[in-house]
Amino acid sequence: MKLTRCLLPILCLALATASVRSTTVIPPTFDELVTEAELIFQGAVTEAHSQWIGEGPEHRIVTFVTFAIEDAIKGNPGNSYTIRMLGGTVGKDTMEVSDAPKFKVGDRDILFVEHNGNQFVPLVGIMHGRFHVLKDENGRETVAKDSGARVSNVATLGKTENATVSGESLSTADFKAAIRQRLSQAVVK
Repeated sequence: MKLTRCLLPILCLALATASVRSTTVIPPTFDELVTEAELIFQGAVTEAHSQWIGEGPEHRIVTFVTFAIEDAIKGNPGNSYTIRMLGGTVGKDTMEVSDAPKFKVGDRDILFVEHNGNQFVPLVGIMHGRFHVLKDENGRETVAKDSGARVSNVATLGKTENATVSGESLSTADFKAAIRQRLSQAVVK
């Protein structure tokens, strides 16, 4: 009986530790991305810096990522917009959120933002709310998921990972047009 009482807290601690290390997110569909986002924009990262905030048990590292807005698609982010994400590096201290996107100056992205400042990663579906703007071998701007997988069809987002990357990559212009079309359908309803 003593052994059981000793093992139970250890088992609970092991299960809690395992759940902290991994983040499982059900990928949102394209419709969910568009409707759940408060802001959608294309921008370039101009600054990313981490700092300690909070006191006592709320003491944590956050990273502020600032974007120069290239195209406001939903909402009004202004000329620049900063998101706050849990985690980062300050000096020798690093705090990391599993599967959270990592931004660096010069990155160009289309972001689906929700609950900025209140959510540990303020993107719809965490990493699923970030799409890289990349140039293909012909110099055409295309869209890729945070994982680097190219997007070929918005209808497959959140459904089948393989279907998302099969076929020709979707251009950035076509991706943004699909977002705007979905937004206009929501207004009509």
